[in-house]
Amino acid sequence: MLITAAALVVAIAVTAFLTFSRYARSENWRATVTPLASIIGSGFLICGPLLAHEFGSAALPAMAALLLLAYAVGAVVRFNITHIEDFSADAAFHDPIAWLARATQAVLAIAYAVSVAYYLKLLAEFTLKTLPVPERLHTLAANGIVTAIILLLAALAFGGGLKKVEHVAHGSVSIKIGAIAGLLAGLGIWWVVHAGATPASPPMRLSAASLPMLLGLLITVQGFETSRYLGGSYSQAVRARTMRHAQWIASGIYLAFLALLTPFLGQAASAEGVAGILDIFVLVAAPMAIFVLVAAVSSQLSAAVADSIGASGLMGEVSRRKIGPAVSFALASALAIAVVWLTDPFEVVALSSRAFALFYALQCALAVAVSMRKGTASWPLRIGFTLIGLICLVATLVGAPAE
Repeated sequence: MLITAAALVVAIAVTAFLTFSRYARSENWRATVTPLASIIGSGFLICGPLLAHEFGSAALPAMAALLLLAYAVGAVVRFNITHIEDFSADAAFHDPIAWLARATQAVLAIAYAVSVAYYLKLLAEFTLKTLPVPERLHTLAANGIVTAIILLLAALAFGGGLKKVEHVAHGSVSIKIGAIAGLLAGLGIWWVVHAGATPASPPMRLSAASLPMLLGLLITVQGFETSRYLGGSYSQAVRARTMRHAQWIASGIYLAFLALLTPFLGQAASAEGVAGILDIFVLVAAPMAIFVLVAAVSSQLSAAVADSIGASGLMGEVSRRKIGPAVSFALASALAIAVVWLTDPFEVVALSSRAFALFYALQCALAVAVSMRKGTASWPLRIGFTLIGLICLVATLVGAPAE
């Protein structure tokens, strides 16, 4: 009872702060919300079981290594926010670097369309579990729910621009982070109550499949690149700064969650996805399962909205700002709806995972090319960009599909 009560108080307090406080209305937080919403998607709930299964007691260092790689990739994207955007504004259409930039945009458009469809398909699956829908109508119902959500968001974009869509992201992120804070508080109270208990951690495990699996998990900490395509709403300095903030917050949440999950790594190693996390939190306190469900559903919605906003910004950049944000959002929405009805997002998510890794590799190539053309970076920095790009290329080729 103590654990649940503490979790509820913390969840309400954090949600209220992120909804009603002066900071919640600041430009700094509004620009942080979109990348943060995208980073903390479904991966937050599945990373623990996956890493515990593959790495055992080394799960926390493995998570730290993954987040460090993501932060390094984020540094490349932050470099490009300034230098690629400034270069692209004046580059000739047939400039080789401009063609490389367009190739990265095409790759990201595919990845975004699949990720939006996938996130919302998961949300629909969670919803349908509580409804008496016949099995033969399950797919039709799920696709209908996803389409309705996408059309509603598109209507909001036409009714008030991306600001209204951002409000949806803002609200869902507030609820999500509140639920996550409640989960962390519940785990923290469990540690205090069971201070004398010795965590029964599984042995450290490493195998030939460990590195591909870890690289495949890059998709679960992806999302910071959405800041790159919010140029219609925020300045370069604001986007670069708030992308860092989003990565810091997300990294803190991921590491804290995995660290507090240590006593349950044995159970986590045999758990599967969100259902497995539900079983683990029932061991902490039965009512905590509600927090997991709220975090899961709000994570899918906020991540889908964030990636939709990113896709809209991408469409605007591809058109060289010849089409407005609302039309860009509608085009991105149409692409996501096509993915929903013409493919199975659960099957093609491996393509999305590799597409994001390829996009990051191409971003590194762009950073090197532009820095050499303009002389805007030192050789050590270019070597760093190259190494990060090679790691992302390896993730593209051998990364195991984490989702």
